Amino acid sequence: MPVELYRDTQHACLMFTDLIDGDAQAVQSNQFLIIDNGTAAIIDPGGNLAFNELFMGLSCHFSPQNLSYLLASHADPDIIASLDRWLTSTPAKLVISRVWERFVPHFTKVGKTDNRIIGVSDRGGRLPLGKNELWVLPAHFLHSEGNFHFYDPVSRILFTGDLGVSMTSGLDAQTPVTSLAANIPRMEGFHKRYMVSNKVLRLWVQMARKLDISMLVPQHGAPITGPAIAEFFSWAENLYCGVDLFDEQNYQLPTARLPV
Repeated sequence: MPVELYRDTQHACLMFTDLIDGDAQAVQSNQFLIIDNGTAAIIDPGGNLAFNELFMGLSCHFSPQNLSYLLASHADPDIIASLDRWLTSTPAKLVISRVWERFVPHFTKVGKTDNRIIGVSDRGGRLPLGKNELWVLPAHFLHSEGNFHFYDPVSRILFTGDLGVSMTSGLDAQTPVTSLAANIPRMEGFHKRYMVSNKVLRLWVQMARKLDISMLVPQHGAPITGPAIAEFFSWAENLYCGVDLFDEQNYQLPTARLPV
């Protein structure tokens, strides 16, 4: 069953947290359904491991034949490896950075993406959805070269892709984080490796603080809400990560044999 992040008479935001949680070989991931006045989008639909369960779960709340968009924060396999199946099963168009526009057809059969991709420039934009819109916000190098977050002005939820991630189970991901300190051990290692630099984090925080945010919802792990939102901003803008932590010791000729 999905977690209901927001609902009013015309607008809903649903989060699926445990579609692949039973597979220990794959990282836990969240998928999201946004419905506004009879129009719907899926954010970060996931890989083939999640497709069947997500398609059936979606069908309980909205007809897949009326799905308008697949929104991809970036082009990792856990984001859109199932693209071919979604393009076959629904009329939805893929919304993704122009950086990845000519790479994502590798996920599909020849010709499947013709006239089905909305390539977004680096500055982002506002995507009509029903009687409202979703804001496509620049989040480049957090962690991908072409990367976007999605802000829903109705629910005031900011969907943050791989930023704000915590390594946890699908069940634990259903409980929002309201105080950041206890959650940092689940976040720190991931962010130090997958976020590119402190400079980019500071630029993102500067932008995000201008939004009216009720919840930060990442693609892995639990939503961040209440006082933890401001705490996350402070933590992120002071985090050294990625290239900040690398030097010549990380670029040495290898000597160890790989296990085969």
